[in-house]
Amino acid sequence: MAYLLQNTLTYTIPLMIVALAGIYAERSGIINLALEGIMIMGAFIGVLVVFSFQKSGAFDQDGAMALMLLALVIAAVAGAVFSLLLAFAAIHLKADQTIGGTALNLLAPALALFLIKIVCNQSTLGMYTGNAASWFMLKKSDFGITGEMNLLQEVFLHKIYPTTYICIVLYVVLSIVLYKTKFGLRLRACGENPQAADSLGINVYKMRYTGVLISGALSGIGGFVYALTTANCASTANVAGFGFLALAVMIFGNWKPLSTAGAALMFGLCQCIAAGYGSIDINGDGKFALSVLAKKLGDSGLDAGAVFRLLPFVVTLVVLAFTSKNSRAPKAEGIPYDKGSR
Repeated sequence: MAYLLQNTLTYTIPLMIVALAGIYAERSGIINLALEGIMIMGAFIGVLVVFSFQKSGAFDQDGAMALMLLALVIAAVAGAVFSLLLAFAAIHLKADQTIGGTALNLLAPALALFLIKIVCNQSTLGMYTGNAASWFMLKKSDFGITGEMNLLQEVFLHKIYPTTYICIVLYVVLSIVLYKTKFGLRLRACGENPQAADSLGINVYKMRYTGVLISGALSGIGGFVYALTTANCASTANVAGFGFLALAVMIFGNWKPLSTAGAALMFGLCQCIAAGYGSIDINGDGKFALSVLAKKLGDSGLDAGAVFRLLPFVVTLVVLAFTSKNSRAPKAEGIPYDKGSR
């Protein structure tokens, strides 16, 4: 059970933080379909920072946590900078936001793969030395625990990355900011009725830029967390569709942080099952029920691996089919703001 919960959390965290990124952009009135592309850039830049500093010898394993935090911050900055392309096109050029986001999703993997080829002449950029588990993972001995652990301790205090704690705290703080501060109220007003917000002296352009920049920074963080925790700190110019899944999580959560966190947990469980169906012992009896199901699928002529990998996306389609009609998006999202119109 601990294995299942911990791995579910591993997939939930990047989904949750990137879904929050989508909320910030869309609550300001900008549709950010570029979450996938920004995640790819954040993953690439974060891994590149780790690779470069390891190669230069500036950080050894004793400074691994400082290196991870530095990579996380730079990935956030890279995501924010990359998102400026969407912000400029959508806010100043009044371009179609869906097309702008799609363009960034096409640009990011091509650019990242091109740069990876330049850096290491391979299709994968990884750590220069060691692996993420030995460098960045916290184990129970780091917390002074030597004996047996209960379920919560196994999930949160053993074989866990510090980014899990960082992202949970960040999610809670930014959710409070969005709903309990003057800044959050003004941001949401710009996504609901920008003309009314402007009449009260709120700079709609500034607020929308801010919303997209925060969205880009969070997506960059989510991309690096994905690369660190699920890909052993490696970038392949691919984040397995997590950006698009995060959009589904955001819509299913009705653009509200608490509901979105619950949706992310559900989708994270689906991803966990898809990735480790052969080694999940649900009730701790030593029997791998899903591997038995996989064998039956194989015997019937189906590719069990492909079936389980399809699970998160099938669940996405089914959930959205039944829930999207009740979703209420911000009224002004996707509509370029014209100061002269009323």
